[in-house]
Amino acid sequence: MNLQQDEQVQPGRGASVMEPTHGEKLNSATLDRPANTTPAPVPPALDVVNVHASFRERRSKLPVLNSLSLTVEQGEFVAIVGPSGCGKSTLFHIIGGLLKPQEGQVLMNGQNVTGQRGKISYMPQQPALFPWRTIEDNVLLAGEVASSAPPRTEALAEARKWLSSVGLAGFEQAYPHMLSGGMQQRAAFLRALLSPQELMLLDEPFSALDALTRSDMQRWLLDIWEQNRRSVLFITHNIEEALLLADRVYVLSNRPATVLHEVHVPFDRPRREEITEESAFLERKRQIAQWMREEQQKARLS
Repeated sequence: MNLQQDEQVQPGRGASVMEPTHGEKLNSATLDRPANTTPAPVPPALDVVNVHASFRERRSKLPVLNSLSLTVEQGEFVAIVGPSGCGKSTLFHIIGGLLKPQEGQVLMNGQNVTGQRGKISYMPQQPALFPWRTIEDNVLLAGEVASSAPPRTEALAEARKWLSSVGLAGFEQAYPHMLSGGMQQRAAFLRALLSPQELMLLDEPFSALDALTRSDMQRWLLDIWEQNRRSVLFITHNIEEALLLADRVYVLSNRPATVLHEVHVPFDRPRREEITEESAFLERKRQIAQWMREEQQKARLS
């Protein structure tokens, strides 16, 4: 219910009555005129603006990113695909504040955070779980190092609830070496999910898994993401994975990377795995693959 529209405020209960101005007559039309309730536009969760980055290599510079711009809206799942070595991980390091670009800005929720750390939650290619900590303690780690972490008892209750929901109930006190690769990835994802930062960066989190486990993890990730709709930027080399998971896909060029194409994924959510066999899906997959092949050919000829 919209209280501004549906609730009738009675005089004498804290409400003020607007007086007519400039000779305006106070009549039924004036009273019925709707107030201007247009909400202010919500800034994107992430806005990367014209970022340039290069590394110094002896006496020369190695350009890595060239005027790269992209956005992730609030609650949006965005994927990045591009040739190997084009600078995708460097982009993540810049977003995370580990590197500063030579030019350009990184904005989060409308605020300039270029070069600032601690603004994102991150999941690397490998689970990167601490072997001396239990799965439960590994999941709690992100909250422990955050300045805005809740009390441990509250964080522990939340972690145990999620551990059960992601199929890790009974493994809370286990150590990472006791879990399969897929289970370790679930724990690593849950650690990122429970981080207080809204924006999640996922850097090829399923690349080390076998095909069957990877397919299972894709379905699992879709289900978990639907429950919380965090803002996600996801790096992958798998075109089908990008189209299955994301709302939009950015296709990057060879190094120095820039955005070649932005593909809007039109399929309804929650996503069904069967869409990978639909003609519209296959058409987009073929088109992105063609763009990638063209970039590889350019690299061989250069």
